[in-house]
Amino acid sequence: MIRLCAPNELAEGQSRGFLIDQLNLLAVRRNGQVHAYVNRCPHRGIPLEWQKDRFLDDSGSLIQCATHGALFLIENGECVAGPCAGQTLQMLVCREDADGIWIDP
Repeated sequence: MIRLCAPNELAEGQSRGFLIDQLNLLAVRRNGQVHAYVNRCPHRGIPLEWQKDRFLDDSGSLIQCATHGALFLIENGECVAGPCAGQTLQMLVCREDADGIWIDP
């Protein structure tokens, strides 16, 4: 398991990017649960954020690709709008405990 950060370093409704051992990752906390994905759009294979740690749309309810506006569900990474509709982000096994937020790449 790889530690992404301390639990308090990812607030409710926030997203954050990580570069760990050449893995470009993102994590989002929603409804108290952390969801983690490879930071790569299935349409173009490029990173999703438009600014550092900015992965969410204006409503904060969907992950958004900055390049072409595709929208992905936070809970499962499914694209619900845009050129890659029906495709999904690569989900990572994620767990959280008092010591950190952990992923299994």
